[in-house]
Amino acid sequence: MSKEMGTLKVKTGKIYIKTINMRKIIVSIIVLLHISSNLFAQKENLLSSKYSVTELKQILVSQAEWTPFPRLSDREGWAKADKGMLQACIESAESSIDYDWPTIPATLSLLFVRTGNRSQYESVSFKKRNVLATMIIAEVAENKGRFIDPIINGIWSICEESWWGVPAHLPGGKQYAGLMDISQPFIDLFAAETGKVLAWADYFLGDKFDAVSPQIRKRIYNEITYRLLDPFMKRDHWWTGKNGSIPNNWNPWICSNLLNTVLLVEKDEQKRVDIVAEILTVLDNFFNPYPQDGGCDEGPGYWNAAGAALYDNIVLLNFACNEAFRYVYENEKFRNMGRYIYLVQTGETYVLNFADASHLINVNPDMVYRFGKDIGDRDMMDFGAFYHKPDVAASAGIRSLCALFIQDELRNATKRLPLPQDVWFPDLQVAAARDRQGTDEGFYFAIKGGHNNESHNHNDIGNYVVFYDGQPLLIDVGSGKYTARTFSSKRYDIWFNRSDFHNLPTINGKTQQPGRKFEAVDVNRRTGKSSVVFSLDIAKAYPKEAAVNSWKRTLTFNRGKSVVIKDVADLQKADAITQHIMTCYPVEITKPGCLTVHYQSKNGNSTDFIITYNPKQMKAEVEKVILSTEEDEGIRSKWGDRIYRINFNAIAPKLKDTYLFEIKKK
Repeated sequence: MSKEMGTLKVKTGKIYIKTINMRKIIVSIIVLLHISSNLFAQKENLLSSKYSVTELKQILVSQAEWTPFPRLSDREGWAKADKGMLQACIESAESSIDYDWPTIPATLSLLFVRTGNRSQYESVSFKKRNVLATMIIAEVAENKGRFIDPIINGIWSICEESWWGVPAHLPGGKQYAGLMDISQPFIDLFAAETGKVLAWADYFLGDKFDAVSPQIRKRIYNEITYRLLDPFMKRDHWWTGKNGSIPNNWNPWICSNLLNTVLLVEKDEQKRVDIVAEILTVLDNFFNPYPQDGGCDEGPGYWNAAGAALYDNIVLLNFACNEAFRYVYENEKFRNMGRYIYLVQTGETYVLNFADASHLINVNPDMVYRFGKDIGDRDMMDFGAFYHKPDVAASAGIRSLCALFIQDELRNATKRLPLPQDVWFPDLQVAAARDRQGTDEGFYFAIKGGHNNESHNHNDIGNYVVFYDGQPLLIDVGSGKYTARTFSSKRYDIWFNRSDFHNLPTINGKTQQPGRKFEAVDVNRRTGKSSVVFSLDIAKAYPKEAAVNSWKRTLTFNRGKSVVIKDVADLQKADAITQHIMTCYPVEITKPGCLTVHYQSKNGNSTDFIITYNPKQMKAEVEKVILSTEEDEGIRSKWGDRIYRINFNAIAPKLKDTYLFEIKKK
């Protein structure tokens, strides 16, 4: 053994360490093994490995005794609920008391396969459930019986539907052809949500139903069992992750609704515990591969159904198991999943919206506040409280029911936006920075690496955004209205999913391609007091026909001054190069080498920004994106008719070249 490593001696059959250097090495190894075991433990079944099925049965409160919220007869308990929310619920229910619960004809389901439209069916289906969920709480609030008959009509109407899901979630092909096979029920997002609403109706109003007819509760249980509980236990669903795939938000979203449902309605305690145990296993399939940094690759708009839905499951488990799952709140990855939602905030109105997610902030403030409180994160609590809105109508769901009993706390909570100065998700490969912490004044930038097989993926490796004073300047357009093409083989025929409608280059006429192998490499980030530098090579995001050896993009954020994009290209051929930049403001070519973006502040004041480039190298042109399709309706509703694409066409493309852009205030 070398001198540096120390020597080992044997004395009376025992090995001891002679040199201090060797002792340090052994200690280091022990520490590394301890760290590795902790990291491994975080990946290994956080939920399903804690308790055996036998132990779970012992800690799970029985269905007959479980009282997550006051029963209808507990008027003292309901006196503690927020009166403003209950009154808003009553008023909403009153407006629908004569609602004519519609049937859903087959042709409405067929519309999806015939025209690609999914919204007409969904608007009818969703309204029925929303009206019912509101009426349930209104009746609980009033306890006068005037909503009971409408509620029974709603339950009966929904139970008579052929399917509780939506046509967009039916498998393609001739076997279904737009209509549900009612002999083979399976679970989608909205089937699970429907079960949840009916289960809360049974919990709160079961005795009133029995006073009318015992068939109402019997129908609820039979339909839930046939459509949800039995298929969950007997049929493989892709969203469970049992086939080895990485699940998306469907997993915790559906599980939270199934958990609601089975805890409330299943009287067979062994069956109840078996289903709960299976839900824990399925949730681990979502949690295990989730990145340690907590980043949601589906974007902040989907966090509500991803990380937040996982939190809903933990809340329910703690309600049902006497807080036996509180240990989850100490898990760092779980805590990171919660923090994500305020870390991706660009300003008061907007969030960082890579992939399909909207750029407009949309959170459940009460749930965010509770999540932050449970993980001990003051920033998250303040963030949730900032968006709190009083007197919102309650609904039959775990988030809304919890909100009913914390309104006084929320009214008195600190309301503040954390707006961190620097954000880095190393697993997601997303970086963001702003001029100063705690304010959206000045510049904000963000850029992403990653790969093109993310959930709700856009082909957008190397894409960046720039905001100023909390308002978008250079943008990620996001997603439009969902149609049959959205989640089909034609997904990338839709313009806003393609790389040439992101802030990216088209190389030799080729755009980025979807798939796990199309990824960023050599991703690096450096931060300093006055600047942040993010670099990556995006060449592998393009097909081999693009003939690109490397395309090294470096984005430098000079705090308070500018954003600089530098692309260093190394090509096998140089037929055509076009750089694209997207904005939501009119653009004027002021002079060769300089464009002016006519930005407006949140107060409506006009401010100009300039984009500089080399006019001897590139020629700029500006086009307004025409919004004319059904999918474009979603873009128009979020952005208005004001999407512009700037194209910088290389005049004489070279095999090796450098492209430079600078964005700054005029």
